Amino acid sequence: MVAGCVIAEECALAVSANRMWKVSCSGNAMLKACAGSFDAVDVEGDGGPDSVTTLKLSAAAAAAAGCGVVKSRVLARDDAALVLRNEVLEGSKVSGQLKSQVTEVKFEAAGDGACVAKFKVEYERLDGGGELTAEDQAELIGGYLALMKIVETYLVANPTEYA
Repeated sequence: MVAGCVIAEECALAVSANRMWKVSCSGNAMLKACAGSFDAVDVEGDGGPDSVTTLKLSAAAAAAAGCGVVKSRVLARDDAALVLRNEVLEGSKVSGQLKSQVTEVKFEAAGDGACVAKFKVEYERLDGGGELTAEDQAELIGGYLALMKIVETYLVANPTEYA
């Protein structure tokens, strides 16, 4: 679907892959774990392929992200492999430069009560050019990593939630 460039990054997290997965796949859990970042999370569908998730960012988060809404559509969800693949439909400062953007996260166990989130962002620029600048790439992937760290902080502080 997306032809062009790929950004890949890993993020070590001090919570289990299953707990991260449960929050990542639930609008209500995401809203609770990321209190202060989102004003609302709306999921149209059952959370599986073709479901559309709309994240309405808080004023502070919107200022940092350069947009007030992030909207994505699930392309694939593998509950056994803990892989979620989404097409970004709307959102972020950098997205204005992109014709298409697909994200993928895979959570892998990394010892007792820890995991690694493996992120991949595939994108194609509107102008048909090559890669985004290093700064724009860092901003694009950085938003996803920051979100995972917010969820991690919540789950570490609430060890029985989503266990």
